[in-house]
Formats: sequence, C-alpha cells, structure tokens
Amino acid sequence: MSFPTLETNRLRLDQLSKEDSNSLFELFSDNSVVEYYDLEAFTELSQASHLIEFFNARFKENSGIRWAIRLKETDQLIGTCGFNTWCPKMKNAVIGYDLLPKYWGKGFSTEAVHRIVKAAFSGDLSCGKLNRIQGDTVLGNSASESLLLKVGFKEEGIRRQSGYWKNQFHDLKCFGLIQSEYSEIRQVRIITNS
Repeated sequence: MSFPTLETNRLRLDQLSKEDSNSLFELFSDNSVVEYYDLEAFTELSQASHLIEFFNARFKENSGIRWAIRLKETDQLIGTCGFNTWCPKMKNAVIGYDLLPKYWGKGFSTEAVHRIVKAAFSGDLSCGKLNRIQGDTVLGNSASESLLLKVGFKEEGIRRQSGYWKNQFHDLKCFGLIQSEYSEIRQVRIITNS
C-alpha cells in the first residue's frame, strides 16, 4: 500500500521527506514541544533526518505510521501525528502527535487527530480496520488530555511509573477510543481524499 495522504478543510497529512528536516528540527528542538516527550530537544539537524527515516521505516515495516501535518494554504509543516504502533491482529493502535507552539490553541491538532482516527476506524490504512486506539499522556499534560477528550477518547486510568525517560519514571494517564463509541466532531469538516 502506498503512503496515504489525508485532508481536512485546513490541513493536508502526508509523508515526511528529507526536505522536511529543517522544519522537523525546528519542531523537536523546541523545549516546550518535547517537555512530555521521551526524547531530549534536538541540537543537531541530523537528528531530524534520522527521525524522518525512523518514521518512514515504521510505515514500510507496517508497524505504524507518522504523517506530516501541513497547512493546505502554504504547504508549511506545522507538526506530525500518527500511530506509534499498531497491531492488525489485535485491531488496535497507539496514537501520537505534536505541533509547533505558534499553532497551539487553534484546533489544528484536534483536526488532524480526528482525521487519522476516522481513517483507522474506516479501514483506510494498511493496518486494516481498527477497533481500539489508545493515547497515553504524562500527568500534567492537560493540553494533550483535552485534545483526546475532544476527539472522543475516554480516560481509563493511570498506569503508575509505566514510562521511563529523561532519567525518571513517569505515570501515564491512559485514554481509549473504541470504534463503536466513536462519533465525528461536528464542527470539523472532513474532505475525503479519493
């Protein structure tokens, strides 16, 4: 299956390429973006290039997918989103996303996540039709929690010290979305890419 391009009224979600290295470096070198991430802020452009290769390898191996989030009007990369892992046999996936701070609070992440969730539950991706999507947030990441709740995820509990990065353990709040419970956000207009 070729890499799927998805669209919303304001965004195009497509594959990351080497040409995105500078934009990805800008994103992941920002301390506020990686505050709750399991990686340190980037200090070298080569780290962005390696991350692009890692994300694209994940898709080639059919173990997950990561899209570039681009503004339709300018083609500018403003973030990424996708499924860090998926399991076609168990029909589930784990979601992830990030966005440049100057675009926070404008609904772009919600719009992008809503679109990829719809694609996953519709069976439009190489993993097949999923039944469950999980999102984990580090305690205190209220913006990420809010995004998941807007899309329809339900809080399922805290997994104590289930993450370890930046030399410390992290409690993770687990959110789940089941296909049968999913309903579209009414204020987001989706354009299906055919």
